[in-house]
Formats: sequence, structure tokens, C-alpha cells
Amino acid sequence: MPLSPLVRFGTSTWTYEGWQGQVYLKQYAKTTFARECLGEYCQYLYNGEPCFRTVGNDATFYRPPTPNQLRKYLNQIPEDFEMCFKVWEELTIPSYAKQPRYGSKAGQPNPNFLNAKLFNDLVLTPYREAKFEPHTGPFLFEFQRHGMSSEEFCSRLDRFFGQLPKDFMYAVEIRNAGLVGAEYRQVLERHGVAHVYNHWSYMPPLNEQHQRMASFTAPFTVLRLLTPLKMSYEAAKKRAEPYNEIVGELPGMRRDTVDLVKKGMEEKRRAYVIVNNRSEGNAPLTIQALMTALQAS
Repeated sequence: MPLSPLVRFGTSTWTYEGWQGQVYLKQYAKTTFARECLGEYCQYLYNGEPCFRTVGNDATFYRPPTPNQLRKYLNQIPEDFEMCFKVWEELTIPSYAKQPRYGSKAGQPNPNFLNAKLFNDLVLTPYREAKFEPHTGPFLFEFQRHGMSSEEFCSRLDRFFGQLPKDFMYAVEIRNAGLVGAEYRQVLERHGVAHVYNHWSYMPPLNEQHQRMASFTAPFTVLRLLTPLKMSYEAAKKRAEPYNEIVGELPGMRRDTVDLVKKGMEEKRRAYVIVNNRSEGNAPLTIQALMTALQAS
């Protein structure tokens, strides 16, 4: 039985050399692998149908893409493929961490936090210029843990999304478990923005997040399966490398994912399920297991 067209599975990114011999059968020069393998990624089949109908793009967290980069993706992806881009961190961090990559800004407040004009001008413009809109999945706003109150954070989110154009999809991922609740849900609902159900170190399980949210907030939903719960990023990375096999199944994560996707489908909502290697060790195999479970349920 084919998978519902409402569901799109994909990995957090597509450039893992550990997938050669699994997803990638062509020979690539080391210098060109990352630039050229997206087309083969999109062609990867499971049980005779495309396994990946979306993919995450983490690189755009560090800088917005250029129109030229987007056109290169267009040359490799099929007609019915959508990419989920992380939003530039310059817009999602309230203050710069004390890390060398921030230079003199390290430890300082970020004046561009949730700056709608900057998002419109520097983030959205390249997608319009490259005519990438039909292939743009939800933009992923990833907010690291911060010290803002729920009232302040939700107020700023509300103001920000009120200023954005409605012809793109937006989704918010938070890492402060205490924010998941009615005030946050109401802001997302008001603007048709999705909550990202993230299976991440220090967040509640996926189904518990949905219980706290009480309902979906947009015509689509996003799940990101990132790391085992109660395990740091560093420990998850060490456990999973070199990402070529399942190192430990997460039955609760799988069960909750299938439950949430089915709930969304019953309400005719699209679901974007993005899987990271660090969750179980090999994202393509996790996706295949989820597809099988969904088809069997």
C-alpha cells in the first residue's frame, strides 16, 4: 500500500559519506560529493517508491542561501520535492553565545533577534529571485534554550509573524520545555505557524508535547527526530558515528511519530518528518522503519 501523499519523510541533511553503498551508489570525487549527490538522494527508493520527498537544510542556519545556490538545488530535485530550510541564526538567537565564531559580538545581545524586515529582505528574497517557492517546505525557526519569560517570547513571536508574508510556511522549534502550552499555541494558531515536535535531548516526548499543545496549529505539521531523550548532542554523536547503521532503536520515538502523523492525516494535515542520524544511528533506516510502521497501522 503506497504511503499517503500527505506525508513527506526526509533526513536532516543529505551529505553523509557514511551512506555511500546505501543511498549513494555512484562514484563521486571527494571534492564534489556534497555539491552533486542531492539528485541521487531524491531518487532513492524504498519498496518501489521515493523514500525521501523532503530534506532538511541545516547550512542555512549559518547564512542565508544565495539565489545561485538555490538554482543549483533546482537542477537536481524532482518536481514534487520540497526542502525545509533552517532560518538564519541571526534572527533566532536573543544574544550571541560566548563562542569564538561570533568574534566581538560573543556574549552581546543580538539587535536583529526576530527582525521581520531582515527576514523579508535577506532570507526570503533569494527564494523569490530563484523562483524556488514551489519547492520550499516550512521554514524552520530553531530557538535554542534562552532565559526569556513565556510572556516576552510569545509577544515577540506574535509581533514577528504578524509582519511576514503568508505565501510561505513557517514552523517554530523551541528547546525550552516550559514554553510548550496554551500561550505559545495561541500565537502559532493565530498566524498558521506549526509547532515543530522535536525529539531532542531535554524536551518532553513527542506525544507529551502534543498533549500540552492540545491541537495542531497549522494546516501542516513538522516532526524533527534529533537525539535520544536525556542524552546530550555530544554523547548522541559519539554513539551514532559513522552513521552507517542503527545503533539503538527508540521504540517510543517511533510510536509517537506514527501516532502524530496519523492524527495529522485524519485532519487532512500534511506532515514533514525530518530524521537526524544522531537519533538512532542511520536516518534512512529509521525512515524506512517509520514508513513500514505507518503503512501497517
